[in-house]
Amino acid sequence: MPGRHLISAPPPRLLTRRLALVGAGGLLASACDSARPHVGFLGAMERVNARLQAALFDERQLAPELPPEETTPPGAFPPYFISDTVPLAPPGWTLRVGGMVARPANLTLAELQRLPSTQYRIRHHCVEGWSAVASWHGVRLRDLAEYVGADPAASYVELRSFDSGYWSSWDRPSAFHPQTLLAYGMNGQPLPPEHGAPLRIYSAVKLGYKMVKYLTEVNFLSQPTSGYWEERGYEWYAGV
Repeated sequence: MPGRHLISAPPPRLLTRRLALVGAGGLLASACDSARPHVGFLGAMERVNARLQAALFDERQLAPELPPEETTPPGAFPPYFISDTVPLAPPGWTLRVGGMVARPANLTLAELQRLPSTQYRIRHHCVEGWSAVASWHGVRLRDLAEYVGADPAASYVELRSFDSGYWSSWDRPSAFHPQTLLAYGMNGQPLPPEHGAPLRIYSAVKLGYKMVKYLTEVNFLSQPTSGYWEERGYEWYAGV
């Protein structure tokens, strides 16, 4: 699939270890409507799965930070985008931050870089089973939320991009985890285009397809939305 790296057409349903614990037998025995993966029995199981994963989630639990020698060699960390070629930031790129916020903003990269920054090196987990290690630096999403005055009632965060409309949405606790970044750097260098420049989300608590690259919007919302792969059958919560 030219220009589309590593994720092939999704199956009707992805089973996480947590979902397997709460009803994989019934799920596998049921009829799967891949055109409507989030309704009927599958939709009910998805909601059970999301509630269970949310109950197990601990904001204080951090992924282990790894030493520099475990960094995946340059070029060996697989990129991913859905456009036919590597997406490049449009002229005058800014990040639009909106929804339930006191101070909506359109932030340049320089303005984002003036916000408090953090850095960590952790292992990345892909839904296809591979993993890789990189260091990331940027601004915590929860620090951006404080900067714009996100409403405490905004329980969800929606992320949109210029990668052919790729998007996703997250639960607030995962988005506000201390290891969830809006990353503008990778391995001590500016974020390269093949990994989402100028800005992407990166986190220790979600599978790779939730980590939207080439960001254009961050919206704080009261209701959950969906996402590019979620609309094609992938689970919405997708915790690691």
